[in-house]
Amino acid sequence: MNHSRQNEYIIQVEHLTKLYGANKAEAERLLQAGKSKAEVFAKTGVTAALWDVSFRVKRGEVFVIIGLSGSGKSTVVRMLNMLNRPTGGRVIYDNSEIEKFGRKDLNDYRRNKISMVFQNFGLMSHRDVLGNVAYGLEVKGVPRVEREKKAMEMIEMVGLKGQERTPIGSLSGGMKQRVGIARALANDPEVLLMDEPFSALDPLVRKDMQFELLSLQRKLENTVVFITHDINEAFKLGDTVAIMRDGRLIQVGTPEEMSAHPADDYVREFIDSADKTKVLCAKHIMVTPCVVREKDTPLHAVREMRSAGVSSAYVVGSHMKFLGVVGIETAIHAIREEKPSLAGIYETDLETTTEDTVISDILPMAAVTKFPIPVLEEDGSLAGIVSKASVLSSLL
Repeated sequence: MNHSRQNEYIIQVEHLTKLYGANKAEAERLLQAGKSKAEVFAKTGVTAALWDVSFRVKRGEVFVIIGLSGSGKSTVVRMLNMLNRPTGGRVIYDNSEIEKFGRKDLNDYRRNKISMVFQNFGLMSHRDVLGNVAYGLEVKGVPRVEREKKAMEMIEMVGLKGQERTPIGSLSGGMKQRVGIARALANDPEVLLMDEPFSALDPLVRKDMQFELLSLQRKLENTVVFITHDINEAFKLGDTVAIMRDGRLIQVGTPEEMSAHPADDYVREFIDSADKTKVLCAKHIMVTPCVVREKDTPLHAVREMRSAGVSSAYVVGSHMKFLGVVGIETAIHAIREEKPSLAGIYETDLETTTEDTVISDILPMAAVTKFPIPVLEEDGSLAGIVSKASVLSSLL
């Protein structure tokens, strides 16, 4: 197997087709002529589960495939590990065509490179949490002490520390799915395949699991291929989203690209059904703030605010490190008191947010904030601000 770490795309799907039935040649002729899945079945008895599907998955991204029941999304994901074999087309993993793998290479690929998390958890009821998480390592022949150590690390990572010996039957749905994710991650896979893993969970648990997945993915930098029928879930999780319908790929792009430029009416209707407060993030609505330094004089701060037409300035240190906010009334009062700098007069007890925070999570802050909300990068530097007006106007 050839593993080129330089390749930007870890998975490439080229013209993938899956037909079920005897008269495949006639079905292909009709599909090439543009006939629908229903028309092809009516004339030939052949089910076109997939037709001419092509896309590329970047290393380290969350790639979401969305579609209604029968769209072909689950068929695609099962071809990425050869649980289903294509009628035509090919799947390339890190420059190697996986259908050409021999038994040894295919087993190595499934055990070491790619793991799958199922909707129904796929756990073994006769094993406890630790036994389930360590199972894949046991199959690989990893010694008991080593595999249990690795399994314990994954159990802690998914928030189940202390549940190692708990029987699977005693766990809630959300906890079972955490076990499934921990088991998949224990093998250190480069790619995680997730086929509607959260659809059986109640809404609150589902939201928690979405957050957990994003946190784990950022920490471990796995590539994730995620299947869903929920546009809100797709746009929340996906760096790239692919929309499928009746076995065909309709559009591939970022959530922002799809929202701005839907490929057709079907995609537009899909997107219109989304809750935009769960799609748009702070980075989409933030603006550049009026920025001052802690060493600046209050007079300088007032002049900067008047020039920008605002009533607050954001105080930063070196490398744009966010320190606090000074309002124009406070700055004017400091001028009267002849304060030499802004040190000690700006407010520091403020709610902040990040660029990737969705609008629905910012709304409660925006409702009570005195100043526009600072948007910070991971290192604490100021990236922008989000005003109450920009949050409310994003709902229109």
